[in-house]
Amino acid sequence: MATPTQGVPVADRVVDARGMACPGPLLEAKRSILLVPVGGVLEILSSDEETAIDVPAWAWKVGHAYLGCVREAGFWRIFVRRNK
Repeated sequence: MATPTQGVPVADRVVDARGMACPGPLLEAKRSILLVPVGGVLEILSSDEETAIDVPAWAWKVGHAYLGCVREAGFWRIFVRRNK
């Protein structure tokens, strides 16, 4: 298992949705969160900046914890903890 770097959560599963347009990254997140254990972290990689808005809203709506995002060169790393 990886170790955290500079306060970045360690993901149990990573979804690479770079290159997908909205709503693709959000749909991938919805599918993939089911493969993460309760209490685990999903990391979504997305080059669509709307994902950094859509994912926190979705996580809050369905009861997961939005942990934040990190901007990398050309994409976002978005973290969600599965709560149920």
